[in-house]
Amino acid sequence: MKAKVVVVGSLNMDLVARAERLPRPGETLAGETFFTVPGGKGANQAVAVARLGGTVAMVGNVGDDAYGQQLRQALEVEGIDCQAVKVCEGVSSGVALITVDAASQNCIVIIPGGNGLLTPQAVQQFDGLLQAAEVIICQLEVPADTVAWTLARGRELGKTVILNPAPATGPLPTQWLAHIDYLAPNESEAQALTGVPVSDLDSARRAGERLVQLGVRKVIITLGAHGALLVCAQGSRHFPAPKVKALDTTAAGDTFIGGFAAALVRGLTEDAAIAFGQRAAALSVTRAGAQPSIPYLKELP
Repeated sequence: MKAKVVVVGSLNMDLVARAERLPRPGETLAGETFFTVPGGKGANQAVAVARLGGTVAMVGNVGDDAYGQQLRQALEVEGIDCQAVKVCEGVSSGVALITVDAASQNCIVIIPGGNGLLTPQAVQQFDGLLQAAEVIICQLEVPADTVAWTLARGRELGKTVILNPAPATGPLPTQWLAHIDYLAPNESEAQALTGVPVSDLDSARRAGERLVQLGVRKVIITLGAHGALLVCAQGSRHFPAPKVKALDTTAAGDTFIGGFAAALVRGLTEDAAIAFGQRAAALSVTRAGAQPSIPYLKELP
């Protein structure tokens, strides 16, 4: 079966250490627990699509190490097409070194590894996947020129193009914007993209309107417990979030993106797809971890 969703993005192994507090510079601190979890925004979103009812292919790189094998296997177990997940010789897989304290504050160091070697030419080798897809998803954890090429190719092919601008540190290149059907930032990312401080629905609406004025077709700003806001040239609509007791918000945004895309290719309307992505994300925050927290379609009401 041809994949209806193609995710072009990152694969990371998350190395998570928990301690009572974060270490000070130069300090050696005794920790409490350690575990590894497959992650990376691209891989998380691909897993979310697969678990929530979509067929999906992953385009990305891993290193020639044990983590690379584990990252690929984690996707294959979910039924994800991994023909375009390539091994880069002589480099590590992408890793995120994460220390979490008792208050759930964290510090993170990300080493791109193979993710940093994903070139436009590497994606172009699998242009057939893009041609066969209905939806193409990108993030910002691989080189910018690769994201730019993929967005432009998606628009040229007439596909639905979704960009999750994470991690965003400033405005996107202007030439990208007209290629994007759905730009899906969270509050802090929307602020970084526009310079508009986002603290409530009104300020989120202003940020979304700014992005639409710049050329994006539609913006979905995720607002955590406050839901999501869809902004387009015709106006805006607010989608309240399901009420849950959050345990861990890791990968909630990725779950929303994957759920939204999976719902679109299953034929749901835009509004229904947003609401579906919200229900999936709400369930994910009641569980710990990145990919382990992403729910399956059968679990959703």
